[in-house]
Amino acid sequence: MDVPPHNRQAWNEHARNGNPWSIPVSPEEIARARSGDWQVILTPNKPVPREWFGEITGQDVLGLASGGGQQVPLFAAAGARVTSFDNSDEQLALDKLVADREGLEVRILQGDMANLSLFADASFDLIFHPVANVFVPDVLPVWRECARVLRPGGRLLAGFMNPAFFWFDHDEAEKTGKLEVKYRLPYSDLTSLPPARLAAHLAGISILEFGHSLDDQIGGQIKAGLVVTGFFEDDWSDEATPLNRYGPMYIATLSQRLPMAG
Repeated sequence: MDVPPHNRQAWNEHARNGNPWSIPVSPEEIARARSGDWQVILTPNKPVPREWFGEITGQDVLGLASGGGQQVPLFAAAGARVTSFDNSDEQLALDKLVADREGLEVRILQGDMANLSLFADASFDLIFHPVANVFVPDVLPVWRECARVLRPGGRLLAGFMNPAFFWFDHDEAEKTGKLEVKYRLPYSDLTSLPPARLAAHLAGISILEFGHSLDDQIGGQIKAGLVVTGFFEDDWSDEATPLNRYGPMYIATLSQRLPMAG
């Protein structure tokens, strides 16, 4: 199955229906960002440490699968040269809405996060990639492309899901109130769900999800030529998943592309 077109349509519908990641920042937040007072999230709750960004003013920043009118406009207001690259028309439209409203310059491009062929090697100083690789079947091409388009010394800030989340059938847990290990990792909606559940998934507006191993999430960055220099975990909410009571379900990493020798 061709996953990106399905997830584009599903994300477009979710964005139109007021998804929490599709609520644009306010004029007040933009005004504060212009004065240097801003913060963003890679994961649901914990702000990213400001030192992870270095000096963002004047830097070339790629918002990778980061549409929604939230982080990208704040980076632009803070003085970065920003490109928003997302699979969803509606998420990109929200970045454009805020940029137009606030007189910000943001380059808007649509595409698959695993294919950055629109960009030349060493195009960006920083990539901001919040939790989104859960929507691609294979995360390794994402890391390879990120490493390719980063300049030497460039930074990748990435958020992703703890793979332990995908051991469980969350729809069943919601019905029964019981958490039971059901699925083997790596997880894929396409191969892990029973046929009837998958058919209902594909017929509706459900976004296809994939649970990647830590070997691919963290080891994959290292194999792509990046060095992990920062790490934190984050929780979600008890309403989102009962697993929240037992441990953090999100991970964020800061990685850097090594400067070229010589």
